[in-house]
Amino acid sequence: MKKILLAVGLVALSGPSFAAGDAAAGKAKAAICSSCHGANGVGIAGIFPNLSGQKAEYLLIQLKAFKDGSRSSGNSAQMVGMVAALSDQDMADLAAYYESLDAAK
Repeated sequence: MKKILLAVGLVALSGPSFAAGDAAAGKAKAAICSSCHGANGVGIAGIFPNLSGQKAEYLLIQLKAFKDGSRSSGNSAQMVGMVAALSDQDMADLAAYYESLDAAK
């Protein structure tokens, strides 16, 4: 039994680590995002994806990819400028905020 618990613990620890985001702090930082992604996280036009209800982990991965240049298709050039000044905590907060929104609202 101890070996099973140890194995489960090691698997859990070996996954990617993400900073815990604060949705309230993310909301305060999201004003600039709303110009394309809408006030409720629903894109204002077809070329801007909905962020509302997306998983925070997914959003954080995307934000980091824009920042480090590993995502370079579509509207990446616009996003690179948007994320350039964001810290890892800022990105985690934004991701938590958008995850907390209901896409149907």
